[in-house]
Amino acid sequence: MPRVSYTAPTSIDDAVKALAASAGVAKALSGGTDLLVQLKSGRVRPEVIVDTKRIPGLIGIREEGDKFVIGAATPGIMISADERLTRAYPGIVEGVDLIGSTQIQGRCSIAGNLCNASPAADSVPPVIAARATAVVVGPNGRREVPVENIVTGPGQTSLQKGEFVVEFRIPKPLPRQSDAYLRFIPRTEMDIAVVGCAVNVVLDAGGTCTEARVVLGAVAPTQVIVEEAAQALIGHKLDDDTLKRLDSAARAACRPISDKRGTIEYRIKVAGVLARRAAAIAFDRAASRA
Repeated sequence: MPRVSYTAPTSIDDAVKALAASAGVAKALSGGTDLLVQLKSGRVRPEVIVDTKRIPGLIGIREEGDKFVIGAATPGIMISADERLTRAYPGIVEGVDLIGSTQIQGRCSIAGNLCNASPAADSVPPVIAARATAVVVGPNGRREVPVENIVTGPGQTSLQKGEFVVEFRIPKPLPRQSDAYLRFIPRTEMDIAVVGCAVNVVLDAGGTCTEARVVLGAVAPTQVIVEEAAQALIGHKLDDDTLKRLDSAARAACRPISDKRGTIEYRIKVAGVLARRAAAIAFDRAASRA
């Protein structure tokens, strides 16, 4: 195996230069829990690894006006321990908490989970459901991208040579807004999702949904924003008819594959079930904030 060069710059500019200067594959490392496994198995053979954890601002959570800002290299354990974020977006924390074991939580990051570009990534659906954006830097400067536009297919992203994610910007929730994330796995823990579902809703004072986002994972080449599922919720309370429409919309949006974790038919059925359950949790949480 060819020797891999490693560098740990202390500025964004130096990280961009190191990524852009590579003649071969260059990888940004924010947590490394996927990348290191892929290196050992020979699945990826980068020329250079650029460790971003020493860059000021890339680890930590802060508030800027009406947004939460999460540094790209912030480990999962820090996200889970942040009371502000846990109160605001319990669904995002639920997704992050499902990435691996306790040991993995000390290293894993939302940026790594996203840019690994697995359809089954657990932190990605609730971040998309919250309408978060990713701040990307590269040789051509800085741009802000909706998180759903980063992944283009399994193992593929829209990031160009020399670019990497430096932070996520998440709008603070409205007074009666909340979310939930659920996944189904074959084992009780530390497995890859058969299906994942995030639901984010805003309710009025009477409990009727006024805004919604439903995002599925592991049922298509990328995470899926199910507009029809959101429309099934908007303008309604969470009664049986609404749940049936939600279930049907979630199933219709699926384009899964069959593999050792589940068949196409099974994944489609589970998507409807998880959408109903996640919606019920999200509605309860939003109503409790009235």
